[in-house]
Amino acid sequence: MMFKSKKNLMNPNTTDTLIGEGTTFEGRIKSEASIRIEGGITGDIECAGDVIIGERGVVKSNVSARDVILAGNVHGNIITKGKLTITSTGSLYGNISAASFIIEEGGQFQGNSKMETATATAAPQPKNELDSNNPQAPAANSAYKGNTIAM
Repeated sequence: MMFKSKKNLMNPNTTDTLIGEGTTFEGRIKSEASIRIEGGITGDIECAGDVIIGERGVVKSNVSARDVILAGNVHGNIITKGKLTITSTGSLYGNISAASFIIEEGGQFQGNSKMETATATAAPQPKNELDSNNPQAPAANSAYKGNTIAM
């Protein structure tokens, strides 16, 4: 038999798709496995695995993935179930929604961030100790939930 049958379930840890440097793609991408982008994409990306945007990668779209590593340029919104990492060469012009957000020194981010985890909505919110002592204290029920780390 010339063609082997593929398993129905893809491993999201494998990189199945590479958009190479010098390649420009226009259209929507939906993938069960991870995607690496070294070229240019215009169109939304929906990925069950990770999306890695290389230093020369330029993405003009919204990105939805498990984890995103951004070393290139994104003009659009990023939604991750896990971690968004903007490296020292990366730049994001758009909004993010992520459980964890890391931006290295030199990395650029212009937009709004919403930090939330799956357990944040189920767990009771801890009382901000400053509330009773200081009426000017920020509310304990903030829109920013999760971890922000600057390296």
